[in-house]
Amino acid sequence: MWKNTEVARRLGLAAPIIQGPFGGGISSVDLVVAVCDSGGLGSFGVHHLDADGIREVASQIRARTSGPFALNLWIPLEDSDDPRIDDAAFARNAALLEPYFTELGIPTPQRPTRFAPPYAKQIEAVLEARPAVFSFVFGIPSSDVLARCRELGIATLGAATTVEEAIALEQAGVDMIVATGFEAGGHRVSFLRRAEESLCGTFALVPQVADAVRIPVIAAGGIADGRGIAAALTLGAEGVQIGTAFLACEESNANPTHREMLFSREARHTGLTRVFSGRLARGIHNRLMDELEPHAAELPPYPVQNWFTGIMKKAASEQARAGLMSLWCGQSAPLLKHRDARSLMAALMNETSLLIEGPFR
Repeated sequence: MWKNTEVARRLGLAAPIIQGPFGGGISSVDLVVAVCDSGGLGSFGVHHLDADGIREVASQIRARTSGPFALNLWIPLEDSDDPRIDDAAFARNAALLEPYFTELGIPTPQRPTRFAPPYAKQIEAVLEARPAVFSFVFGIPSSDVLARCRELGIATLGAATTVEEAIALEQAGVDMIVATGFEAGGHRVSFLRRAEESLCGTFALVPQVADAVRIPVIAAGGIADGRGIAAALTLGAEGVQIGTAFLACEESNANPTHREMLFSREARHTGLTRVFSGRLARGIHNRLMDELEPHAAELPPYPVQNWFTGIMKKAASEQARAGLMSLWCGQSAPLLKHRDARSLMAALMNETSLLIEGPFR
């Protein structure tokens, strides 16, 4: 039976379906609970939260579901935990973006003490919260953190965009690998080479990773229905991670304008860009992407650019200005049908069962 994979057994799931974690505040407790209660693994992206925020989210999830869930962090890549940017560079970027702040009716922001919460305090909060799964992107946690996860019974789930990254994760002692193809929405989570040099499609990547490692592989990118799940399992995956289809559900914390855009014709046209966060990510083509792309080489790295555009995005969301928002979206968006997570989970299970087991089994 397709539901009884090593991923499902290890994590105690009714089916090996994982809801992709969304960063930047678009994860929600409601979505995690809906997925967990439907037999999948709900995930909450906590990289934008400080330690107290992480503890509070975990507490809220536990108060509403007894199912296993994942907390997801971004591993510091290069100097992202405390980026080196001088005041002159900060001022230049502020001047570049000032017309958009003016258009949105908000002041040009002043330099903060930090551009993102400190990773060291975040990881301690995650370990203290002790979720069933600690998932992570943009690298590999330290050997000490992985050892502590094993001691606490926390399963570890690392993302790979290449075979080399998958092998590195396995050699470090990570329990499972998410092989994520370039079809996926949101950030490309490469860490051994530049993201632009690590663009492999899901159905080319999954069998290569499955052949290269012994630990379970979870397919991600371009999967939105039972056909994608059945194909991924056939290619050697023991589970799937689905992002865009869950992001489109009413339980997610995506802005209503963003959710509606996922069902629009515009969602057929996505692109990879660094203009929103300083890191390569896939979203729906819009005005901000087009206007800032010529300046991409001048923009500061993550998390500085992400901090700037996060302020813009908040105002643009409140004003329903889709042209000035980061509209994360995978290439599977034209396949979307469901607007609530429980209906989506039921459809994914039914469709996959019919394809793999047949209607009379």
